[in-house]
Amino acid sequence: MLLNITRENHTPLHQAERERDRLPPISSHSSSGLDRGPKLPYPSLNFISNHRKEDGSHSISSQFILPGIRHGRELPPICPNVRLKHQHQHRITVDNLPPEVRARFATDPVMPLRTKTVKEFQEDIERATVSGDWKHVHDFYLTTFGSFLELNAAFKKDANPPFNTIEDSGINTKFINAVYDALSLTPPDAQRAVLKGIINSLLREWKGSRRTKDDLRAYFILVQNPQCTSPATYVIYAHLLRQIAALAEADHYFLMHWFKKLSQKRFKQLVERLHLFISTRLFPVKAEELPPMAKCSWWIPSATKVLSLLNAANIISSTPILPFVDFYNPTLDHTDFMEDYRIWQTQGNSTRFTFCQFAFILSTVVKKAVIQKDSEQQMISMARQSLVDKVSRRQRVDMSLLFLNIKVRRLQLVSDSMDELTRNRADLKKKLKVSFVGEAGLDMGGLTKEWFLLLIRQIFHTDYGMFTFFNDSHCHWFSSWKCDNFSEFRLVGVLMGLAVYNSITLDISFPPCVYKKLLTPPVVPCDLDLPVGMATLTLDDLQQVMPDLSHGLAELLSYEGNVEEDFCTTFQVSQEELGVIKSYNLKPGGDKIPVTNQNRKEYVQLYVDFLLNKSIYRQFTTFYYGFHSVCASDALMLLRPEEVEILVCGSPNLDMSSLQKAAQYEGYSKTDPTIRAFWDVVLGFPLKFQKRLLHFSTGSDRVPVGGMADLNFKISKIDTSTEWLPISHTCFNQICLPPYKNKKELKQKLTIAISNAEGFGLE
Repeated sequence: MLLNITRENHTPLHQAERERDRLPPISSHSSSGLDRGPKLPYPSLNFISNHRKEDGSHSISSQFILPGIRHGRELPPICPNVRLKHQHQHRITVDNLPPEVRARFATDPVMPLRTKTVKEFQEDIERATVSGDWKHVHDFYLTTFGSFLELNAAFKKDANPPFNTIEDSGINTKFINAVYDALSLTPPDAQRAVLKGIINSLLREWKGSRRTKDDLRAYFILVQNPQCTSPATYVIYAHLLRQIAALAEADHYFLMHWFKKLSQKRFKQLVERLHLFISTRLFPVKAEELPPMAKCSWWIPSATKVLSLLNAANIISSTPILPFVDFYNPTLDHTDFMEDYRIWQTQGNSTRFTFCQFAFILSTVVKKAVIQKDSEQQMISMARQSLVDKVSRRQRVDMSLLFLNIKVRRLQLVSDSMDELTRNRADLKKKLKVSFVGEAGLDMGGLTKEWFLLLIRQIFHTDYGMFTFFNDSHCHWFSSWKCDNFSEFRLVGVLMGLAVYNSITLDISFPPCVYKKLLTPPVVPCDLDLPVGMATLTLDDLQQVMPDLSHGLAELLSYEGNVEEDFCTTFQVSQEELGVIKSYNLKPGGDKIPVTNQNRKEYVQLYVDFLLNKSIYRQFTTFYYGFHSVCASDALMLLRPEEVEILVCGSPNLDMSSLQKAAQYEGYSKTDPTIRAFWDVVLGFPLKFQKRLLHFSTGSDRVPVGGMADLNFKISKIDTSTEWLPISHTCFNQICLPPYKNKKELKQKLTIAISNAEGFGLE
């Protein structure tokens, strides 16, 4: 496609490609400003990424350095003596100069007048399609994309619109969509004309750090070009992305708000185009199609930064345009992400680019793997230290010291577990091993899973009093009662941390705001007096816990009458604690401050903060420190609250068809009558029994991060009487089936087995 593209001076494109590095690089902080390749700084955008923030970190530089040109600010200052010497003399001005030496001052370019409408353009396309004469359309594309000035002339709604808001780009979006949609229908020479124009625009318009809003509009238009899906255009696309990535933060702010105004379809196309560009650069189908990686190491950082603008636009949109998982790039699952994580750990947000600086692009699979490997390293370190301590004291080495050994009685499960975890507090980062008193069983993973399941079930039972269950929202919340000992909340935090640390999924029904609080902050502060878990929460968060109350507060905010007279409410709230009604002021003297139309927003925000933060502060603080006593890892800074929830709880959405596809067999084949009957029964089970089957086979009824395929589910044959019930080995995610004679018998035996699967019962 690109072979016949020429510059304005008719230089062939292959020469243009050889000279592409003449485009000025993104400014570095080196002395010359001309460093390229891996030395380029790629700090993340501080209003976009959720990564670590170090002292001295900086946003993308807005300075563009051109070779041989000095900025006005770099000129030597006027000598004070010279200024004093001439201050009383006649000042030389342009008016004093002879006409022959006067020069015209540079003026802003005059916007050409372009009046073509969407309808007229579409009529041009229709006529060209019928007649086969595309010259008029070709000239339109060539002229329009030939410069930033022409792009604005063609697509601006108004030649000189006021720009007092970031919400409107002033661009005729329908016209842009029509022009780009028609581009694929045009002959190749028209498509090449567009690419030629973009090359000329990028070369001509590189004019320093000061960008006008017209420049931003031009970038906004060009980045939507659908031609950028082809590797043949990637050199051009890369330079476009580089210039956008190097814009000042204020310019990025405008672009971000303009992006969020795009339709979901166009927005998604932009995201997918950038993902394809990054993936192709990492793993090109034909290496010869692209320049060597050493010469374009800035491609991926530039694309990732532009993608971060789209991610930020998605976040600030009133409702997300795309689910956050659409920003994952699964190609990165196959890169050396641990090396990327190590560099990020040691260098933070330095000048060296890492994907961890833009964690939104990393899938939950990658983040889970990072946490697991980080956990393994901490486990090995703790075990090694224990061995060294024993040997240095010349004591007998017991291999049990390599593990966190928990021994509990079923009838005293909570108290024994709390005692064991308190006694072994220094060993929490060792590999977990669980045994039940009086039961013969070697923990290869199954007993650990069962311990978690039973313990969580008891602690979260409403009779236990630690948590309240809301039927409307189907979730648990911290009880607000006050007591002298909150250690059991610490136990729950430790359990959640151990589950993540040991890759166990838990059946916990916390609302999403709990995970927001758990990451506030993601790393335990050094100053223990600093508050933790005090997340900024809104009415939407309250909706997920107490929907009825949230609805009532929303009605208060939208009420059109006199709030003070009709609601008769003050800044004091009441709630029941262990059968006693207690009142609390939301602000000093709140019982004497009426809620009015003017202060009702403050009242709602204080009420939400009281319910979700302040009323449970001690309970949650203890819970927070329990979780982070196990999961103290930099990897937590990579996670969104939703991702922490998935790591802790797995996914409750079962897909037994996926489990069937991923199942492995031992002694059976997938075509054997017993196996066919098994899957007919399982796929016909209601969700309740499917969860029981999963718990019976794996020790948990939740789906891990990697999906059903990560379970390594196996069905084995045992040559026993068909009177036997199925047997499971939860540590191996394995179920053993006798060769039942028919589907009815298999269903009966399987239902009995999965309904009575708790405990060995050995005394």
